[in-house]
Amino acid sequence: MTANHTKNHKNETACKLTDEICLPDTNLPRVVIIGGGFAGLALVEKLKHKEVQVVLFDKNNFHQFQPLLYQVATSALEPDSIVFPFRKQFNGYKNVVFRLAEVEEIQPSLSVVKTNKGSIHYDYLVLATGTTTNFFEMNTVEENSLGMKDIRDSLNIRHMMLQNLEQAAITCDDEERDALTNFVIVGGGPAGVEMAGALAEFCKYILPKDYPEYSSSIMNIYLIEALDELLNTMSDKASSKTLKYLEDLNVKVLLNEAVSNYDGKEVTTKSGKTLLAKNLIWTAGVKGQFPNGIDKKYVVRGNRLKTDSFLIVEGYENIFAVGDIAAVITKNTPRGHPQVAQTAIQQGKYLGKVLLKIIKNEGVKPFEYKDKGSLATVGKRKAVADLGKFKFGGYFAWLLWSIVHLMSISGFRNRLMVGFNWAVSYFTYEKSNRLIIRNFKPKSLVNETEE
Repeated sequence: MTANHTKNHKNETACKLTDEICLPDTNLPRVVIIGGGFAGLALVEKLKHKEVQVVLFDKNNFHQFQPLLYQVATSALEPDSIVFPFRKQFNGYKNVVFRLAEVEEIQPSLSVVKTNKGSIHYDYLVLATGTTTNFFEMNTVEENSLGMKDIRDSLNIRHMMLQNLEQAAITCDDEERDALTNFVIVGGGPAGVEMAGALAEFCKYILPKDYPEYSSSIMNIYLIEALDELLNTMSDKASSKTLKYLEDLNVKVLLNEAVSNYDGKEVTTKSGKTLLAKNLIWTAGVKGQFPNGIDKKYVVRGNRLKTDSFLIVEGYENIFAVGDIAAVITKNTPRGHPQVAQTAIQQGKYLGKVLLKIIKNEGVKPFEYKDKGSLATVGKRKAVADLGKFKFGGYFAWLLWSIVHLMSISGFRNRLMVGFNWAVSYFTYEKSNRLIIRNFKPKSLVNETEE
């Protein structure tokens, strides 16, 4: 797994790559990281100022704090308060290079990464590409609904919601008004639960002030979950408390229901139920995403890459996977580790140590995941927490959730912005970012326009 890295990478690749991406000359081993999410960023932090050249590729020029995307979607936070530019993050990291590009293909036999901006050679490649929304091949649902995986999705949800509420105030058609003011969230995991709670508070505290022409009872919020409980990865106590909190907020929770179709106006479930709604937010599943070039026989359930306990992708010697894309399949973890931020961060930090040891021909220990517990919030002052033997809910769980998330955001300015917004909201329930800054259209309507 180790090699002699005395060659200058610039000269070494000159004869191989005609479209080479410009990078600083180096005699150090080159670690290429694809993806600047939690895992990729944790890895960079471990390798900064070390005897390696680190090259990070990402299709965005910023890291985004995904756990708070729902707050941008419901107008509680400004989008730039939960994103942080990579170049600002890496300021002063002399061995770290960022390149804005989308990786299209990996050529393992040549140790080459091909992007839409050019190609480079690597000594060690780390895939930290994360996941994308999984619509389970339901094309009409995908075309007419919205996922919530990045900041653009959040802004699209915000614009869709506000545009439809404005249109509801205009129309005289009762059925159309109902469709415009009904919201369906699919998926009862943390993202779906938190989104439902935030929408319910918007309905309760903002709608009567902004739209006095109709009562808040006109806005119905449905949460659909295919299993028989919410937050199925957490304890039964957390699940039952969450259900009660949502019902207290007038969220209509449908358990043991699965969406079979959505045409943009009517949601159909497998049991035959129909719901009138022009707002559908899909949080019911994710699937791994990674560039072409990895042998499909090493891809497992959820489109994840199978790795050993050292995070090496099966079938390769110098390709690693971390975060949501990595399925660390062992006797103790037959389905891999949970796809959450704490797993990604732990794997990124671990791999940073491992790569430095590999380069020095030192022995390494396998990765061990340490579960630090789970948190989920259901509106203001209400949350659930599973921390080992301690399982509780209510105000203190919400306070803990707030502190953990606030301290996890990148950048002092961003923490300050989020903290200030939360403080204002705590006392006033105000959501000041109710702005429609561009026209939103579902994919189905965009495709019709293009045709």
